[in-house]
Amino acid sequence: MSAAAEKQIILITGIGATNGIGLDTTIFLVADSPNNHVIMGARSVNKAEAKMKEIQAKNPKGTLSYVQLDVNDDESSLEAVKKIKEDFGRLDVLVNNAGICPENTPPPEKPQGTPQLWASRKDMRDTFETNVYGVMVLTEAAIPLLKTSKNPMVINVTSGLGSIEALNPSLDPSNSLYSYKDVRGPAYRMSKAALNMMTTYQYAQLRGDGFKIWAYCPGYVVSDLTNDREAREQMQWCESSETSAQGILDIVHGERDADAGKFITKRGGIYPW
Repeated sequence: MSAAAEKQIILITGIGATNGIGLDTTIFLVADSPNNHVIMGARSVNKAEAKMKEIQAKNPKGTLSYVQLDVNDDESSLEAVKKIKEDFGRLDVLVNNAGICPENTPPPEKPQGTPQLWASRKDMRDTFETNVYGVMVLTEAAIPLLKTSKNPMVINVTSGLGSIEALNPSLDPSNSLYSYKDVRGPAYRMSKAALNMMTTYQYAQLRGDGFKIWAYCPGYVVSDLTNDREAREQMQWCESSETSAQGILDIVHGERDADAGKFITKRGGIYPW
């Protein structure tokens, strides 16, 4: 891209760049400024191209492209970073948004809507592959590109369910984490706790190079993550995924710079690890 030097190059990873929080974040960032170029990371080329056409039809201020990316495939991650280097020469913002929660889909012998109390080995492996291992591999591959940025940012999309403090039996009911204490989904919770540790490790290793890194909780929003979109839409307290995208936009705008290295949520909030 000829104007790459004048743009802020932002990669939003799949699984989630073409739906839910990832799609809303793409829309918000590409509409925000002519200085933004957003790259959608997507496993499906057809889906990425369809979403691009939808977004571009709204004449956003910024520009948009996609790169084929499957965070569960190391070769795919390396090829995606190579492609970004060839096209833009650097990366300014990495939003690690890919995430799954397979254990919230109950087995056939249980009625729909019955959360699993314990996670199977397969669910744990699948969840960690996407939510932890994929993030680690992609971020490591992208570090050289991020180091060429004047203001490198990494946003790891996590969850309040990954807060160990949320399971404290003596948690004060007035605490914003209180509603999470009895939520099941152990594999998902463990994966997000691991992602939080990864965030602190990345920040400790890279802050000397000017990196700003956050663990960001988007809140409980309507999405396709846990296959319960219809149920979520009926919850009055369940927010739109657009509110989560706004939180990421705030980070990109520099409004959360003072909270780099922390476990943050939207609207200026901070969670305990």
